Amino acid sequence: MQLPRFCQTLLVLLCAGLVGCENSSPSDQVFQGKTMGTVWRVTASGLTPEQARELPHLIQQRLDADDQELSTWKKDSWLSRFNQNPSLDPQPVSDNVAAIITSSLYVGRMTEGAMDITVGPLVNLWGFGPNAIPTHTPSASQITAAKTRVGLQHLTLNETVQGNTLRKDIPDLYVDLSTVGEGFAADHLARLMEQQGVRNYLVSVGGALISRGQHLQGQPWRVAVQKPTDKMNQAQVVVDLQGHGISTSGDYRNYYELEGKRISHIIDPNSGQPIDHHLVSATVIATTALEADAWDTGLMVLGTEKAKALAKRLHLAVYLITKEGDHFVGWASPTFKTFMVNDQSH
Repeated sequence: MQLPRFCQTLLVLLCAGLVGCENSSPSDQVFQGKTMGTVWRVTASGLTPEQARELPHLIQQRLDADDQELSTWKKDSWLSRFNQNPSLDPQPVSDNVAAIITSSLYVGRMTEGAMDITVGPLVNLWGFGPNAIPTHTPSASQITAAKTRVGLQHLTLNETVQGNTLRKDIPDLYVDLSTVGEGFAADHLARLMEQQGVRNYLVSVGGALISRGQHLQGQPWRVAVQKPTDKMNQAQVVVDLQGHGISTSGDYRNYYELEGKRISHIIDPNSGQPIDHHLVSATVIATTALEADAWDTGLMVLGTEKAKALAKRLHLAVYLITKEGDHFVGWASPTFKTFMVNDQSH
């Protein structure tokens, strides 16, 4: 089924459930490539010929540097070396990593541990990391053993003028920043655009997006939240980003079936089990894509009612999609409604 047209736009599907609405213009430049196991895309308006020539290389260079720091798949990345190092002494970390850890720890506390960047042992146990998909459901003892290596209380970030350090208090703690890496990388590309004098752009890495300015035609950047199904690409709601970041987390694409049960890739750190509730998609708009990327996962773990309560209490811009029978039901927080495009017929 075709996606609906909004403002005669070209809708670009992104892997985590967001669709970018880009007003097509001969003066718009579109660049794209691969990073962190996903795709990146930059659409910019009003570029000079020199900017158009240089940006693709600069973008890929910046993303490659981020991947070299944050990847758990590259054995020589900073993060892999931190995970492999059994030392409990403080380890120096860059400002980049410190920013990600700070956001992750904050959201982790506010969601009572639902968003946890140390959940890797459980993710691997359930077959969504480097380990193969298990042939049998993990036992209670296996889950309990993995949970002893999980918990934000095992990480301590110390930020000083002399430098940042990160310390773990158990030698085999496994930190995985893939939950927030896309959001951070999108923000990093936005900073690159500003540094290069680009003022009108929409950038995305995976399912995390951020925008500034507007199209050359004077139209705002808009994105559509995709209906949570892997059978068609269809927009659920459209928003005007207003210079903010946005990210969606959903369990409708990355899953497998084991012993007759659907296994979601989103693991609840508290139970040690894949989530098993009716919330199928959580979209968050925030000042940065990193913040949005951190919140969406935590809200998915919490489930519909807890996510609604937290969004209202903290005035978060949140859009939830819950499956009720054969239907998908959307809910927008009061703050999210301020970003929604009321007339979605044009």
